[in-house]
Amino acid sequence: MKIWVDADACPGAIKEILFRAAERTGVMVTLVANQPMRVPRSRHVQALQVSPGFDVADNEIVRRVEAGDLVITSDIPLAAEVLERGGHVITPRGERYTDATIRARLTMRDFMETLRASGVDTGGPPALSQADRRAFANQLDRLLAAR
Repeated sequence: MKIWVDADACPGAIKEILFRAAERTGVMVTLVANQPMRVPRSRHVQALQVSPGFDVADNEIVRRVEAGDLVITSDIPLAAEVLERGGHVITPRGERYTDATIRARLTMRDFMETLRASGVDTGGPPALSQADRRAFANQLDRLLAAR
């Protein structure tokens, strides 16, 4: 198992949890972003900078992910593609996307996008809470233990 991180929008607290998990388990963590990323000196953590552009990082993750790999992202279309390739997906808030849940998430995303396009202010997600961090760490631990 490798861990791929959609790093442009991943909170720093979540990256820190991933860095500690990489050292503890020896699992490779790769942060993929279209800007330079600072990562700790470790043989288990690396940064992959891709060229700027819409979905370039997402496309690189999809290109590289293999069945059984884990992707950390809030991007629902990216999550759907990863699941199609046999990967696992968890969000920075600890929600695990599965084949059983992704269609409903895609439908809700499309609905919210339609609302925003018609001028409705749908707001953004709340700040990452301590409970979100715990949920992420717990979900990550479950997936790493099952590998």
